[in-house]
Amino acid sequence: MTTAANAVPTRAFMSIGEVLGQLRPDFPDITISKIRFLEAEGLIEPERTASGYRKFSREDLSRLRYVLTAQRDHYLPLRVIKEHLDAIDRGLEPPALGAAGPKVPRALVAAEGMPDADAFLPEVSEIRLSRGELLSAAGLQPEQLDQLEQYGLVAPRQGGSHYDGDALVVAKTVAEMARFGIEPRHLRAFKSAAEREIGLVEQVVTPLVRQRNPEARARAEEVARELAALSVKLHATLVRAGLGPGLRR
Repeated sequence: MTTAANAVPTRAFMSIGEVLGQLRPDFPDITISKIRFLEAEGLIEPERTASGYRKFSREDLSRLRYVLTAQRDHYLPLRVIKEHLDAIDRGLEPPALGAAGPKVPRALVAAEGMPDADAFLPEVSEIRLSRGELLSAAGLQPEQLDQLEQYGLVAPRQGGSHYDGDALVVAKTVAEMARFGIEPRHLRAFKSAAEREIGLVEQVVTPLVRQRNPEARARAEEVARELAALSVKLHATLVRAGLGPGLRR
């Protein structure tokens, strides 16, 4: 049962004293000075009021718990913990003890190397991968990624600074298809077909997007996701149906 002493305030932000009260049951040695030190080291970035007081969010509180737990249970230095937090911020799983680097979430790409159903969720766009991380996770060679970019199948985001989860799913799928001798240049038809499907979906959702109320925009996103899933299902069924008779000859 949650007591008044450790209940998280329902409002959006907390004072440093309230954060201290939340952490002390699990970390008795925590002090305001320690919280300020962790802020100075860049592990948390609470907002400030106009008068300069710190405003801590629930995310700040969660990050502090992560930092303090990593120090207490695993004796990790702040440099390593900061790398872990950077991985989490990029949508990745922080490296396990002794591992070389962060990992792509297992839910994004199935263990056998094929895209998982969860890969079609919009959250994958929030994942940020370096070029090296994308190559490693997808199992591609640099020249193969160059070809994917040349044919417009994959592109870096934000001025070339990173790749998102959609790029990983495409790259991983292409790597699997390469085992059968299919090269990126053979996949331009997929790109063209996808662009036509995008145009069709946009025709359906544009009237909703033009309505400025949040409910209409949320509905537009829901419709777009549903139509995208249906188009994938239709495409796979048509390919399977078209191959079936030929393979039985």
